Amino acid sequence: MLCLAGAGQAQHRIGYVDTEYILSKLPEYQAAQQRLDQMVRDWQAELDRRRQEIDRMFEEYQARELLYTPEERRRRREEIARAEEALDRLRQQYFGPEGELFRQQETLLRPIQERVLEAIEAVARDQGYDYVLDKAAAPVLLYAPPEHDLSDRVLAELNVNVDSRN
Repeated sequence: MLCLAGAGQAQHRIGYVDTEYILSKLPEYQAAQQRLDQMVRDWQAELDRRRQEIDRMFEEYQARELLYTPEERRRRREEIARAEEALDRLRQQYFGPEGELFRQQETLLRPIQERVLEAIEAVARDQGYDYVLDKAAAPVLLYAPPEHDLSDRVLAELNVNVDSRN
């Protein structure tokens, strides 16, 4: 009898959520993501414009290289190299590991993600789940029955009305 009681206590209740699905249903996340996407498009357009300027400088240099004095050739090559370096610095400023994109993601998305995590924790506690996995995280979940999907309950906790999954 004691062995059976011990085996019953060792079982854990496991549920899962799909954070991509949850976030896609949050209007504030969609708005923040659209804002980020627009920033990325603007930054990329600026980088593309500068790249075109550098390409134009290089083409002009190649077309006139024989007409330049050795000093003028050196000066033009240095000018092109400086422009390339400036472009690389700007790319890092926007898209590098500590760049503006990272900072904007932290500012715009982190509060929303934290709210979702708090809602997941609340649903897990209220529903008696010991563990909650994220279906959206690639290697984590290979199979799960739909009755253990807590995503819609998390959306309800976030006051998002969802009739059914699309």
